[in-house]
Amino acid sequence: MPTIPEKLRAIMRASGWKQMQLAEHFEVSQSTVNRWLTGSEPEGHRRDAINEAYERLVDEGPRADGDAWHSIPIMGFIGAGAEILPEFEQVPPEGLDQVSVPFPLPEEMIALEVRGDSMLPVYKDGHVVVVYRDQKKPVSAFYGEDAAVKTTDGRRFLKTIMKGSPVTLMSFNAAPIENVGLDWIGEIFAVIPRSQLKRVDRAGGIQGSLKLA
Repeated sequence: MPTIPEKLRAIMRASGWKQMQLAEHFEVSQSTVNRWLTGSEPEGHRRDAINEAYERLVDEGPRADGDAWHSIPIMGFIGAGAEILPEFEQVPPEGLDQVSVPFPLPEEMIALEVRGDSMLPVYKDGHVVVVYRDQKKPVSAFYGEDAAVKTTDGRRFLKTIMKGSPVTLMSFNAAPIENVGLDWIGEIFAVIPRSQLKRVDRAGGIQGSLKLA
């Protein structure tokens, strides 16, 4: 029988969540999740919730009847080794495409599909990153964090944000992009491998142009 820390790590692998998203899902602080991961025993109802999530996401997987799936719009590509130029996008409110994921999502989320390999091994081409639609924190709060960004000259990337003039966008295995201004930062809620997605009816729309960097 897996321990609670083992179940939590399995849930994180299956869902793509980090500790912060795991904490939001179970409605606890990130420090509480960290204590659970290091062996602290959760309260009874929290333990039940962990067991239920483990059974749904790890043991059983998505149910065939679709009840466990939740749709989210894909609002375009995000560049991780590719340069996305979204100024030509004509995105309907329901998104350019729709995918379903095997766990519930807050309504203020959108999804972007990764293109490129400069952020391997964490973000692979074809992965979907789920981000907050609206920027909730100042730029300085994102220093050292991975995020979806739109630059002031209209490009969209998935990068690590570092302090610069005004910021530097770092990759795991490519040259940094320096002296960049940002119009928008999308905080990452979850990263979903292609194998855990299923497509639903395509919504249409014109995708932004893509240039391989």
